[in-house]
Amino acid sequence: MAKHPLWSDEYWLLLMQLYLKKPVGVKALYSRPLVALALELHIPPQYLYEQLFRLRTIDTPRMEKLWKDYGRNPRRLSRGVKLLRQKLGYADMFFEGVELNETWEKDFYPVEGVENTTITPVMLILILDQYFRLTPLTMVTETPEVQELARLLKMKPREVVDIMEIYQFCDPCLNRSDFLTSPLLDPCFQIWKRFGNDSPQKLAALAAQLKEYFK
Repeated sequence: MAKHPLWSDEYWLLLMQLYLKKPVGVKALYSRPLVALALELHIPPQYLYEQLFRLRTIDTPRMEKLWKDYGRNPRRLSRGVKLLRQKLGYADMFFEGVELNETWEKDFYPVEGVENTTITPVMLILILDQYFRLTPLTMVTETPEVQELARLLKMKPREVVDIMEIYQFCDPCLNRSDFLTSPLLDPCFQIWKRFGNDSPQKLAALAAQLKEYFK
């Protein structure tokens, strides 16, 4: 695996702290703690996920020393992580001369161009996945699948249905000719461009992983 340009070996302490959180072990790819660390470091979750497996393997002298020094000493690990975050400035981590690709990061922040919203592209991806599992007649608040997804996303069923209706305007198979005005129209259209014309199986696999973020 090629080294990420923003990765530093000091970050092993952050990953070890994450690994040792109960339940101990490699965390799900899109678990909230792993995504939070990825956002903090500006390193994609996939890279940190793979690094967690390296951490678990303990197959190099560096890993052996890391586990010997910190793995059985939670207080020392906590102090090391605290000092590291102070050194990095914790919330002000900018890297001079390095171009940051924020495509994946934006998926976890509220959609751009819409005021006072908590809806993120990740939520729109999950709703699109459910959209392909229903028919227009079942895209209603009474449908159990809609209610279940709304609970997971901490949304109202009506909000989920409204977004599914926007996707109907993006769907070329429906060819809707009526008019719709919504600030979420463009964000939904962008998600459709990314996933709507691709394999439903790929979207379903991604959605299954992304649900971990909301659990």
